[in-house]
Amino acid sequence: MTAETMSGPSLFEAAIAGHTEAVEELVASGADLDAVDARGRTPILLAAIGRHYDVVKVLAAAGADIDKQDNTCINPFLLGCITNDLALVRIMIDAGTDLSRLTRFGGNGLTPACEKGFLEITEELLTHTDINVNHTNGVGWTALIEAIILNDGGPRQQRIVHLLLEHGADPGMTDKYGVTPRELALRHGHTAIAELIAAAEG
Repeated sequence: MTAETMSGPSLFEAAIAGHTEAVEELVASGADLDAVDARGRTPILLAAIGRHYDVVKVLAAAGADIDKQDNTCINPFLLGCITNDLALVRIMIDAGTDLSRLTRFGGNGLTPACEKGFLEITEELLTHTDINVNHTNGVGWTALIEAIILNDGGPRQQRIVHLLLEHGADPGMTDKYGVTPRELALRHGHTAIAELIAAAEG
């Protein structure tokens, strides 16, 4: 048996437990950094799930595939965007994560952050990366549309919409039925958001 074969399961255990020193020893001994469990999860993803940031950093620095996605299309970066884990998102950005990887619904990392009202994640992505602000997901919605129709239209969502527009979100990109973001905002009673979009439309 190779060192990778023998060490793989132990690396999973160490990553799950957040045992940084054990992970470092296993990495040095040649453990398979990109082995997967029955759900397609790598050691770095399991460490990320447990918010063991030091382990995540060790594995990333050692050359683990930080973008590898599990059976539900999750990787550490997308996990951070979906769970509002700003620290994890920053670690993965610093590690050079692939911003074009998509969730199982076809959205990039910005999509769930805007939908769920994760203002800090949204701001981080828009101000510190070149993530595609106008990416359209599997049901034909941009992050701007998600921010409008899947939340409450309150101050946090208004701030998210403002940030999106400020960083290049196209207010003219419609849903798959040809309805504009401003019209969608009005339909949902989000008048403040509709006014923001109207101002951006010029």
